[in-house]
Amino acid sequence: MNTYVGLDVSLKNTSVCVVDQDGSIVAMKSVASDPEAIATYVQDKAPMIHRVGLESGPTSIWLWRELAKRDLPVVCIDARHAKAGLSMQINKSDRNDAAGIARIMQTGWYREVQIKSPRSDATRALLSSRALLIKIKRDLENQIRGLLKCTGLVIGRATGIAFTEKAKSLMGSDPALVEFVQPLLDVRDSVHDQLVMLDRRVGRLAQSQPQTRAFMTVPGVGPITALSCMAAIDDPTRFKRARNVGAYLGLTPRRYASGEVDWQGRISKCGDAMTRTYLFEAAGVLLTRVKKWCALKAWGLRIAKRSGMKKARIAVARKLAVILLRMWRDETEFQWST
Repeated sequence: MNTYVGLDVSLKNTSVCVVDQDGSIVAMKSVASDPEAIATYVQDKAPMIHRVGLESGPTSIWLWRELAKRDLPVVCIDARHAKAGLSMQINKSDRNDAAGIARIMQTGWYREVQIKSPRSDATRALLSSRALLIKIKRDLENQIRGLLKCTGLVIGRATGIAFTEKAKSLMGSDPALVEFVQPLLDVRDSVHDQLVMLDRRVGRLAQSQPQTRAFMTVPGVGPITALSCMAAIDDPTRFKRARNVGAYLGLTPRRYASGEVDWQGRISKCGDAMTRTYLFEAAGVLLTRVKKWCALKAWGLRIAKRSGMKKARIAVARKLAVILLRMWRDETEFQWST
């Protein structure tokens, strides 16, 4: 008799529920959130195990990999999809959630989440660290500008080392300004140095991989966008159709159709926000800065003329995602056309 297991994972303890093929509870227990402890209990109580389910979350990648190493048929399901099913329960608790996830496994009503490869996780961590440093640097610069502006001193347009030099020249030897602005400048310079090092690392990583070099043949796509798309897609064969990658990245409009009502809204913005942002920026570069003409740019400019530049950038971003996926599948570079 096939059995199904649901895991409700928290940092310290994990509620484990085993149900049979009819959905009846066979065993239930709270164990330590340790892969060995979970695997031991599951293998003891569910010898004819068919599926083990857990929701996507902060520790789900690590736990999924560890349970898979122990030959368990583990499935990571979309937390939003699971929430819709679990919301039908009257009482919410870890035990009830584990039982609900087990029954979701038993009925097969779930949406599986793709667990990325370690290489993609490392690439995404690098890009996320870079994005965080950019935000910290921008916040520090805005704070420094604001403090100096209160005394009538305006830095103006300045980046890199020029920003620090101009701020110091404006402060002069004023002890009050030096006291509360200089510490911010020191931190800002340290963040800037680390950001330069990360940018070099990103460039080397992009040049070392043949696929990212192929991605960068697309107009508007640089090393950061190429690496981000590669990390987000991870496996190009997991999409049945190339156009599905647009919906996966949240670049397709929402739709509501019921009876006589049928309308389309804004894009869903589901999926990887960082990759979606970089594709949107790449589309803007293609439409406004790239001088060489191509069919993709002509298509985007026609949309801009009809519906505005913002919608055109979103449409081109979606098209770029599809093109990059097809290039990866076909092992080709971007084909310029007139």
